[in-house]
Amino acid sequence: MIAVIGEKPSVARSIAAILGANERHDGYLSGNGYLVTWAFGHLVGLAMPEAYGVQNFRRESLPIIPDSFQLTPRQVKGEKGYKADPGALKQLKIIKEVFSQADKIICATDAGREGELIFRFIYQYIGCNKPFVRLWISSLTDKAIREGLQNLKAGNLYDNLFRSAQARSEADWMIGINASQALSVAAGQGTFSLGRVQSPTLAMICNRFLENKNFVPQKYWQLKLQAVKDNVPFTALSVDKYEAQQTAIDTLQKIKEAETVLVKTVERKEVNQEPPLLYDLTTLQKEANTKLNFSADKTLSIAQKLYEGKLISYPRTGSRYISQDVFEEIPERLANLEQYTRFAGYAAGMKGKTLNARSVNDGKVTDHHALIVTENLPGTLEADEQAIYELIAGRMLEAFSEKCIKDVTSVVLECSGSLFTVKGSILKSAGWRAVFGETEDGEDNATLPTMQDNDRLPLSGIELLEKQTKPKPLHTESSLLSAMETAGKELENADLKASMKDTGIGTPATRAAIIETLFTRQYIIREKKNLVPTEKGLAVYNIIQNKKIADVEMTGMWENALAKIETGEMNPDTFRKGIVVYANQITSELLDVQLSFVSPGDCSCPKCKTGRILFYPKVAKCSNVDCSVTIFRNKSEKQLTDKQITELVTTGKTGLIKGFKSKNGKVFDASLAFNEQFNVTFVFPEKKGKPKK
Repeated sequence: MIAVIGEKPSVARSIAAILGANERHDGYLSGNGYLVTWAFGHLVGLAMPEAYGVQNFRRESLPIIPDSFQLTPRQVKGEKGYKADPGALKQLKIIKEVFSQADKIICATDAGREGELIFRFIYQYIGCNKPFVRLWISSLTDKAIREGLQNLKAGNLYDNLFRSAQARSEADWMIGINASQALSVAAGQGTFSLGRVQSPTLAMICNRFLENKNFVPQKYWQLKLQAVKDNVPFTALSVDKYEAQQTAIDTLQKIKEAETVLVKTVERKEVNQEPPLLYDLTTLQKEANTKLNFSADKTLSIAQKLYEGKLISYPRTGSRYISQDVFEEIPERLANLEQYTRFAGYAAGMKGKTLNARSVNDGKVTDHHALIVTENLPGTLEADEQAIYELIAGRMLEAFSEKCIKDVTSVVLECSGSLFTVKGSILKSAGWRAVFGETEDGEDNATLPTMQDNDRLPLSGIELLEKQTKPKPLHTESSLLSAMETAGKELENADLKASMKDTGIGTPATRAAIIETLFTRQYIIREKKNLVPTEKGLAVYNIIQNKKIADVEMTGMWENALAKIETGEMNPDTFRKGIVVYANQITSELLDVQLSFVSPGDCSCPKCKTGRILFYPKVAKCSNVDCSVTIFRNKSEKQLTDKQITELVTTGKTGLIKGFKSKNGKVFDASLAFNEQFNVTFVFPEKKGKPKK
């Protein structure tokens, strides 16, 4: 008997259908000598500090560095802390039973770092020692699954991939737990979330926001000249930008007296624009954010759905290239798009043409090749799914198309000693740009009259333009993803940018989740397309901005080290030692921070008298970790206000609150008070006796 485990039920069902395992059971499928089960993503993770006998949020406990990490079933938060997710426990029991019946296991979780971690943690947690092999595929089409099953890989080939994933997981635990607890302890109240990648990302957003907000624009002036040749009017801007308005006015007056403009130089050249490379996940997310206003998380979610629908290749890829063997399948994929209405005409026009091989490079294909569409054409898609599919299909057509060829003319003019420039272009062959019919952003596509050196043209007019310098724009998700790719270095040079990708922060697969975490923590909000820090986010940034936890380059170096563990170039123990030193440093730095925060009520605790009551969205509780005072905001379906909680804490009892609801749905009114143990209880108004007749 052979057991197969997929990362989620839908993927497992696709594999089971190919294997002939069609008999359904609770949590698995069987048939034809196979048992096919599944995870629900991360069913097993690293245990929290209490599992190691450590008391949370105590100065003396920090830093928390386990000698070896324990694994635990996925945890969910309850009213009394974290507990094992019942659904995870049930599925782990099923997986253990399925594995126990098998002679061999096929790991069919997603073919990437996190997919490997999901399987290995389950395998270790349930104590399995059966041999396993790896299904490694880049799409979920029936053809890809069949080929993958015929070419199963030895499980130990992916040991380094697991070591890298495990090192990432443990590093995030050590840095996240210690930094968050250290800052919370230093603050004396509230719980703050910091992380290895989350904190540098927040720093980039806040830094750009403050830079933009504090920017003082500087005025400058430019001259705009109008001239005409062969009845074709055109304009040109002065090379000089005048800081003093009077100088600009003096120059303007001087030019007004002139009657002609001299053509100093005319430079014509043919410009060949290579097509863009295929998408990796980050480039797709950037484009979808710019063109469709989709968040990075939404784009990944849709791409994952298209992947599971067998329409595109594996989305969590970091490569923008395909290998030679995949390139051989591209003509068939492009021909297939002749049946897709939007691209039918363009795809038909590519038939028989030599395909551009710029995106073909075996050496630059990592675990997965670039994003491409599969041989399966979509049926009816939801609007958002169709938009992402068409971005990927359209980029595929662009990438294998001919160059875009333009004639670009640059002209330098002189009038009364001042120089002016103008640029124009003529499209000779649209090439890849015809797929979406787009021209390059910001490019001057004006058609200029034919000019020669030393031509004299009549001056039609001159005007003064008042301008001002502009700050760098606020980050959008697109620009933030670019900054994360290059560890915050703003690079224009494409080659330099590519080389910096090795030291970016996060990975294509994790960047969307990092950005979403900042939203969840209420550190940032969206204003239209812009990412703007909240007061809470800025408060955290002000604390960490000069600390190691916010060091973007340091985080980029760790990401590079994880990639080296994956290739076997670095020992995980070496990486761990560095992380332990780093965790000690950031803990020490953050514990020394001097903070002062005020909660809405700013009340001292009525029980311990030393702590203060902290107000949260769902509870109010004492800042003293040894004190048990906790007031849940939702009381019998009534949401308590800050004012009501403050009244309870300061006087021991609230006024009459209307609209509580009992378990049987009956509405009642009552006051709230503390009992002797400082638990919150109802106090009902005295019933008035019936008046005597």
